[in-house]
Amino acid sequence: MISIKDGMKMNKIALYPGTFDPITKGHFDIIERALRLFDEVVIAVADSKEKNPMFTLDQRVEMVQEAVKTLKNVRVIGFNNLTVELAKSLNATILIRGLRAVSDFEFELQLGYLNNSLDDKIETVYLMPKLQHAFISSSIVRNLLKFNGKTNHLLPQEVQTMIEKRMLCI
Repeated sequence: MISIKDGMKMNKIALYPGTFDPITKGHFDIIERALRLFDEVVIAVADSKEKNPMFTLDQRVEMVQEAVKTLKNVRVIGFNNLTVELAKSLNATILIRGLRAVSDFEFELQLGYLNNSLDDKIETVYLMPKLQHAFISSSIVRNLLKFNGKTNHLLPQEVQTMIEKRMLCI
């Protein structure tokens, strides 16, 4: 999907913003799907202090980097500004958002409209994970982790290993 602008090839860059606290197999599925549609996917890990994340921004960025290290055309960055401002700085005009269930739709639709109202060049593309991942959320994983519940079927193996090592250090 390369377009020509002023005689130069332009990559179609998609930005996948989120808290990723932690990144799950559902997130990973969305990333793989986005890579089939766009030339590059930038995964933007939000600072999100107001959400009181379980893991620090640096830990979440590191987890995402580990989870996607075998994928080509993926970049991982941390951010703490407006998503549309980040997109503009990266020349990304597409925002990727995941939809698991109808309950996600209203919030995601409002967010998509808000982002477009801030920058009318921004389009939001909604992707659904495979059915086997549709129930997974980071909040479910965090709840399980608090009670030492089984999470290896919900997380990429690299992330599971990182979390297990971190839990042993606490």
